[in-house]
Amino acid sequence: MMKAFRTTLLLLLLVALGVIAAQWLQHDASRDFGQVFLRMGGYDYSTSLPGALLTLTTFLLLLWLLWKLLSLPFRAWNRHRRKQARARLIEGMEALHAGHWSRAGKLLQQAADDAEVGSLARLGAARAAQARGDDVATEAQLAVLAERNAAVHALAVADLALASQQPAAALAALDAPAAQPLPPRGLVLRAEALAATGRAGEAYGMLGPIRQQRALSPTAYALLEARLAAQALREADDANVLAERWESLAKPLRLEPPIVAAYAERAAGLRWDDAAMLSLGQAIDTRWDESLVALYGRLPIGKLDSRRASAQRWLQSHPDSPALLVALAQLARQQGQWPQATEFLHRALAQGAGAEAWEELGHGFVASGQEELARRSYTNALNARRGESTAELPGRDLKQKIFDQAVVEERDEHGVPRLRG
Repeated sequence: MMKAFRTTLLLLLLVALGVIAAQWLQHDASRDFGQVFLRMGGYDYSTSLPGALLTLTTFLLLLWLLWKLLSLPFRAWNRHRRKQARARLIEGMEALHAGHWSRAGKLLQQAADDAEVGSLARLGAARAAQARGDDVATEAQLAVLAERNAAVHALAVADLALASQQPAAALAALDAPAAQPLPPRGLVLRAEALAATGRAGEAYGMLGPIRQQRALSPTAYALLEARLAAQALREADDANVLAERWESLAKPLRLEPPIVAAYAERAAGLRWDDAAMLSLGQAIDTRWDESLVALYGRLPIGKLDSRRASAQRWLQSHPDSPALLVALAQLARQQGQWPQATEFLHRALAQGAGAEAWEELGHGFVASGQEELARRSYTNALNARRGESTAELPGRDLKQKIFDQAVVEERDEHGVPRLRG
């Protein structure tokens, strides 16, 4: 309202200046600016050129002012509607955030006809409809949204499709020509859709644009990068693809335990035993990780002598590692040295090993024909996984029990047992 008042005041000032200028021109007759003659309806009009221009300008300004005055009620009504639409949008989005689906849908539907906030309102209405399980209303809102804003429509469809475990539909929406070029969030959604459809290698290739667009925080980007890298390695369908994807990873990623594990497991599955063993060994030597040590012991890749030698070397610096002791037991059992494997497993249990050690004991007892001990071992493994207590196995003499307890005889300042080798 103040803007309209200022505009009217300025126009009145211009008209006043025009009148003053006309009076000045009329009194300054000594100057010859040229004459303008106009004949209309049988009447002749004559004036100087500046006077004609000033009159025309004044006339146009008066017409514009008249138009502004006549359209003022309509503009005031439009402003009122826009204000109401924004208020409903805000209230509707707050209701959507709070989980009041029906109320949010009603408010956002009322705000959806506004030209400025309509796309956002329809997006919220579609989400509210999906949350309350109204598929018909969801499709209706998305159909209208497609006509008004193709990019927003593609993001909305992809978001809802991924939430419904339909990555193919999300990918189709994001790859539509009308949605190009994708905004930063669209790149992230497309990477997620590709990964969900088993195309993590392609998704990993999108990390460059995602990083350039700063579509994710550094922490979220690092998590996505690690997840896609591991999945891409697992999806490699031959050794050449696996090697190419492994070499394309940044050096720090090739030391991350989940990524190293994915590479080693896939290499073992492709019968590329040397690559699997080498990657695990290098990662463990660089940064000790219990999960990789456990994988080193259970991975079916042969190379028992060299793996046993590496594990024995690690035992010198990590004598209290439950995973390493279980790994040594697994390797010893595969080499046919069950008595040594048993000692490693009992020591691992004394160091706090859980279900894996009990399962390995069960496997060994089965192979040696000790069915009762195998049954008890498997029962203990199941109890350990459930967080329940385990029962001691019979047959351990006093000397062996003393050896098992020797590794937990120290206690810290709080009275908690401290493991030692």
